[in-house]
Amino acid sequence: MSNKITKQDLNKVFWRMQLLNVTNNFQSMQAIGFLSSFTPVLERLYKDKPKELRVKAMKRHLEFFNSHVNSDALILGISAAVEETTTEDQKDTVTGIKTGLMGPLAGIGDSVLKFTWLPICGSIGAALALNGSVLGPIVMFLLYNFVNIASKYYGIHLGHAKGVELIEGVGGNILQRLSNIANVVGLMVIGGLIASVVKVNVVSEIKAGDNVILFQEMFDKVMPGLFSILLTFVIYKILKKTNGKHAPLLIFGIMVISILLTYLKVLG
Repeated sequence: MSNKITKQDLNKVFWRMQLLNVTNNFQSMQAIGFLSSFTPVLERLYKDKPKELRVKAMKRHLEFFNSHVNSDALILGISAAVEETTTEDQKDTVTGIKTGLMGPLAGIGDSVLKFTWLPICGSIGAALALNGSVLGPIVMFLLYNFVNIASKYYGIHLGHAKGVELIEGVGGNILQRLSNIANVVGLMVIGGLIASVVKVNVVSEIKAGDNVILFQEMFDKVMPGLFSILLTFVIYKILKKTNGKHAPLLIFGIMVISILLTYLKVLG
């Protein structure tokens, strides 16, 4: 039996991804759900290969991942295409493409589905309900899920089909170019997240007569966000050294230290 991904495999991915967000968590976000949805693809591609390679592939898809759930369908399809057409020494491309796509496609999913189509469906349903029609919530449900389900189903199949065409239809260095582009975009996304999400505000100050030196203001003049990037780097090194085994303990420790330093008026 062929190891090539079939339409039935992609349909299994579609049904599985209906529960993709159930395992969402603050450590890896949608990674567990992504792997659970992606399992039929890995079972097909690695069914005749050593168990160690399948385990490695599963770990590859357990790395941090977060996007809009409807955009996940397209990423699942593209990831399937890349997994199918790459050798083991090229598998970093899969992670790079996932990282590069999750941010931009999340914005598209949010703007089109959550902030445009859902309000339209809600408005139509609400108008019917206000006129006393029991069809209001039913119409809203059907309208929204028509697009919701269709975008997931066709997203997976389109992502796989076009992903294979893209990879097989261009020159031999396409994978390296895609990987480089995805890595750059991924780094930009992560850098933006660090600057906007990780907040370290040092309120400590030094008084010398009438002069007051504010640590935060002084360091912001040298490099804004310095403490945020340092904190991120330290946590990254700890997680990398421990293979993420103590992530919950690390989160709890950060909470305790933050509360303590705030109480001591070091942080604000």
